[in-house]
Amino acid sequence: MAVMVEITPEAQAQVERLSEPMHGRVLAVAQRLHSWPAVSGVKQLRGRLTGHYRIRTGDYRVQFHVQGNVVIIEKVGHRDGFYED
Repeated sequence: MAVMVEITPEAQAQVERLSEPMHGRVLAVAQRLHSWPAVSGVKQLRGRLTGHYRIRTGDYRVQFHVQGNVVIIEKVGHRDGFYED
């Protein structure tokens, strides 16, 4: 069953600032998320990010959470300092 994938305005702005090759890779990850929960490489986050997930592509991370039948991408960025804020 395919789910809807949404991206927050903040995450969309982060994607638009990426280099062209990385931009394409992140969009490919977003396409893969339509197959949730049958997506490989997803890691459930812990601590204050419990209930959120991340998937990586190279040195970049895509953080998201799931609400019912919708995957919401909320953050995209380089692994350095990704979980600090």
